Amino acid sequence: MNKFYTLAGGLAALLLLAGCSGGSGESSGLGGGDQAEDPVVVDYPVVYVRRTLNRDEDDMLVTSDLYAPSTFNPGAELVMRDRATASAPERVLTENLFVSDEAAGIVFEGGYDVKDLAVSADGAQLAFAMRAPDIEGLDDDEQPSWNIWLYDFETAQLTRAIQSDLIAEEGDDIAPAFLPDGRLVFTSTRQRRSRALLLDDNKPQFSALAENLDEPAFVLHVMEADGTDIQQISYNQSHDLSPTVLFNGRILFSRWDNMGGVDRLSLYTVKPDGTDLQFHYGYHSQATGTGSGPDPIPAAFSKPQQMPDGRILVTLRAPEGITYGGDMVVIDAENFTEAYSEPEQQGVLQGQESLSVEQVITDGGLSPHGLFANAWAFHDGTSRLLVSWSECRVIDPETELPQPCTDEWLATPDIVPADPLYGLWIYDYREGTQRPIIQPVEGQMISEAVTADTRPIAEFIPQPIPGIDIDRDLFDEGMAILDIRSVYDFDGVAAVDIAALADPLQTTAAERPARFLRVVKAVGVPDRDTLDFDRSAFGRSRAQLMREIIGYTPIQPDGSVRVKVPADMPLAISVVDANGRRIVGRHNNWLQFRAGEIRKCQGCHSGDSEVPHGRTDKEPESAWAGAPTSAAPFANTEPALTADMGETMAQLMARVAGHPVLDGDLKFADLWTDPALREKDPSSELLTSDLPTPAPTSLACQSEWTADCRTVIHYPEHIQPIWDLPREITDAMGNVIDDQTCTSCHSNRDAAGMAQVPPGQLDLSASQSGVNTNFSTSYVELIFDNPTQELRDGAVQNVLVQDTDDDGNLLFETDEDGELILDADGNPIPVMVTVDIERIMDTAGANASRFFRVFEAGGVHAGALSAAELRLISEWLDIGAQYYNNPFDAPVN
Repeated sequence: MNKFYTLAGGLAALLLLAGCSGGSGESSGLGGGDQAEDPVVVDYPVVYVRRTLNRDEDDMLVTSDLYAPSTFNPGAELVMRDRATASAPERVLTENLFVSDEAAGIVFEGGYDVKDLAVSADGAQLAFAMRAPDIEGLDDDEQPSWNIWLYDFETAQLTRAIQSDLIAEEGDDIAPAFLPDGRLVFTSTRQRRSRALLLDDNKPQFSALAENLDEPAFVLHVMEADGTDIQQISYNQSHDLSPTVLFNGRILFSRWDNMGGVDRLSLYTVKPDGTDLQFHYGYHSQATGTGSGPDPIPAAFSKPQQMPDGRILVTLRAPEGITYGGDMVVIDAENFTEAYSEPEQQGVLQGQESLSVEQVITDGGLSPHGLFANAWAFHDGTSRLLVSWSECRVIDPETELPQPCTDEWLATPDIVPADPLYGLWIYDYREGTQRPIIQPVEGQMISEAVTADTRPIAEFIPQPIPGIDIDRDLFDEGMAILDIRSVYDFDGVAAVDIAALADPLQTTAAERPARFLRVVKAVGVPDRDTLDFDRSAFGRSRAQLMREIIGYTPIQPDGSVRVKVPADMPLAISVVDANGRRIVGRHNNWLQFRAGEIRKCQGCHSGDSEVPHGRTDKEPESAWAGAPTSAAPFANTEPALTADMGETMAQLMARVAGHPVLDGDLKFADLWTDPALREKDPSSELLTSDLPTPAPTSLACQSEWTADCRTVIHYPEHIQPIWDLPREITDAMGNVIDDQTCTSCHSNRDAAGMAQVPPGQLDLSASQSGVNTNFSTSYVELIFDNPTQELRDGAVQNVLVQDTDDDGNLLFETDEDGELILDADGNPIPVMVTVDIERIMDTAGANASRFFRVFEAGGVHAGALSAAELRLISEWLDIGAQYYNNPFDAPVN
């Protein structure tokens, strides 16, 4: 439903703010009164957010959660002082902005919220995010959204950037920053391009949930200052937060990687058009916070901005908590990509340092030096920061009044922290001084502040022009190029002898481990208002949510790849063998491509390696030099395929034959072996069309694979039919002499209908599981650990054995006092437990599953399933073994 609300004086009108004067509140005891004016900053206006400390129904402070950026905390206001001094009067810029219109049925309840202040480089404009108050009588999904607003310091005019109510309410827009050409970058749940592409998949438009399934994902967008020409530029499946523009024109932001068990909030950069997405800092530095002990403390980099000296200033804080602050930390990302000199946060802390003159504790406990909620750097040649700071306070247990954190109070057992008390200060980290601008007030806080001073204009990165800067045909097709130098390159080290693999006289195709590259697309998950599907559709694990396969391409003998891929969608890649089974770990970071873009990658990266990967100025040299000379073929390859020095085999082939496109099947042809030296390797195909059961893609795509084709695997529709498929062997007269149907054997009933323990303790029937009613029996038997069964008294029952403790001692039932419980004969009652069988299939992938062993040569079921069937099962396991891979095909609640 569209959401509308009314602003005093008209929604689209410019608002001239008269404002009002207000007091600065009570003193915190840290200074105050008449202070000497700071000669460095008096000429610049200061704008800040003042808010109430909200409490929940249990009278506890509301938690601040970096992973919930859409959270609405009513009770904020935007305030300005003409000078950053304690004596300057203040004006509330957003006062009386939202006025109820009872005649129109719009009655506002409570206050509004303001956050994410940003100032243009010339100091002329302020941008921020604001959300109107709740409207009486509307459901949660009908309430106002977060919008981007602009304030002009010279004209004192306040406007909403997007003038249209309809467009403004398409999503939550927060965290604006000014680009050097006057446009705005911001993060939003509107997911404009992603929503449009849903129509190509025959789905309704919706904003996909972040991977924690709590709220729609915030991703980066850009727009003109008047709210037009909105373009999505990032395609993460979790939040991209707090964009800011670096001096070099790139956008720095915090990315939440939350795919496949990864949970990291680190810094990335991207160009303003969304190309050249790169990791920047801190992916392996997730616990650089400080606590009272030596253990690493999880902490997140919040609100990044560039300092005058080029370093990155962040608030280092716990991802969630009720202290609302942390430490001021600067990151030397120019020289480092991680905090410590050694992996696993060992060695010397070299990539970042605190600007606080004393240690700040960030673990949520008491911090004697107080906490910083926000810091803003002056670009005036000094070491001064405008900070929101709260002193450390505790509650006196006798008077129940707050007291400063003296050593005596800190040593008091079970002392309770007082509410934070954030005022506004000028903090000089070199001089070690701190001067008040706004004294704190109980029950309120200054959550962030900026000054309207000038700062260097960032370098302008122009939009690439199709036909000049990027390939026109690629751009028009909505395609990009993925170029991998060698999948055998792991962090600059060759995992194998690449030159030997590339030489057909030394290595045949069958001997090469990496044969194809699989490209997988994320499936957006709608909220329950859009589609209330049963969440059991994700299957045993939600780590991979839902996935679609968009195709394969052969990996060349040297491990190189160059292939067309679709633009503007989250993609992941896997290296697979000739059977279509992934041979290395999952790629747990989303790749993105813009139309016409060429993305180059050196090779692979192990998940626990801290070697910079994907940051071009820091990653190691490639382990594969490519062609050693020009105008000559690679060793012992087709003489007509002459390389340029440094080219990979994939680059050479793309140059002479054009860029290949993805294919839905695994097809190999030997393009390289010189037939004058040896016979070419045999061609091979693993075709979906060879499946004797329903295929996970359309007939049209089986005939001709296009960029819109998808392999979408559902267990009930595509895997279960493999077990149910009749596999009867008949004689010449048509008489059945053997029935090799999977379910005719692997069932809890024999041919006569009598109860039996399924052979191999594996029941592959499609009936609803009695253990987990969300799934079929076969799914539970294959994917979960299951108890060993036996036939007892004509019924199939679980095998029970007496349990033991860690020392092997038998266990008996005891009462709450630890005394043995005796049976009617006075004997202790043993504690009986089931004997579980390790699951046959693993959501970690096909090669982690023992299922395939019985189908190998010499196995008890060798030849029982076709290569196409085994390929389909492998694909399904590799992408996560989901029960469904399209929420719109799953059962609804």
